[in-house]
Amino acid sequence: MNAPVSLNGDIPVGNWIDRWIPAPARPYLRLMRLDRPIGTWLLLFPCWWSSALAAEGWPDIRLFILFAVGAVVMRGAGCTVNDIADHKFDALVARTQGRPIPSGAVSVPQALAFLALQLLVGLAILLQLPPFAVMVGAASLLLVFPYPLMKRITWWPQAWLGLTFNWGALLGWAAVTGEIGLPALVLYAAGILWTLGYDTIYAHQDKEDDIMVGIKSTALRLGDSTPAWLVGFYGGTLALVGVAGWLAGLSWAFWPGLALAGLQLAWQVRTVDIDDGADCLDKFKSNRFFGWALLAAIIGGKLA
Repeated sequence: MNAPVSLNGDIPVGNWIDRWIPAPARPYLRLMRLDRPIGTWLLLFPCWWSSALAAEGWPDIRLFILFAVGAVVMRGAGCTVNDIADHKFDALVARTQGRPIPSGAVSVPQALAFLALQLLVGLAILLQLPPFAVMVGAASLLLVFPYPLMKRITWWPQAWLGLTFNWGALLGWAAVTGEIGLPALVLYAAGILWTLGYDTIYAHQDKEDDIMVGIKSTALRLGDSTPAWLVGFYGGTLALVGVAGWLAGLSWAFWPGLALAGLQLAWQVRTVDIDDGADCLDKFKSNRFFGWALLAAIIGGKLA
């Protein structure tokens, strides 16, 4: 019988990493957040949505697989960059003190070497795409590396995260068509608003600690007015996704799927408790279901 999973701050303990992975490798997998896959899903869905939106009929399964592997690797690289930049702050916050770098399980030079390895693997995956898509994918690094600094200089770091995490909306379209079309740009804008919503919810977990260490966020900027802003963020998301689907010529089957995805966002807004960290985390993770619903809507709109 497996031991129950517990938490050391925000690090799951006793899960598959502890059961199946040799001890020397465990801190590196935790540095990649492989045991917390929601971030990978949130990075992956815009790639899948866009490539499905650009496809003629069924999406290209090979591209879906490449994007899935790439999302795992590049989300891990992004987490590594973030943890290198934030390790001194993380050591001051109870929720993050157990992370590999502040806990001493991985040194900064080791993390940098591991980052280089992840970027090489990511490059190898990217080079499987057409040349224009390779350039689009490489350009995303201009957003990835500055991201950890944003929470120090602006109340809206979630907007920069939106620019970064939804780059796949441009990459997916480029991988299929060899260009960036208007539907992809509109989908990218929709994704930015989506990220502003879900990551503002996520940031409400850390309000007290962020104030203590001097980090900024939309959770602190918007405060108790957050639910009203979520209506705007998520309403804008749905409107722009609808425009992208219309521009791409999706059939009637897209619209019921979009409505179902919209109900998931409405549920988040209606039920989130911004003063309950556990509830904020649950709502944040629930965006995986929005991602699947929207993907199904796009594919349905292509096939019906």
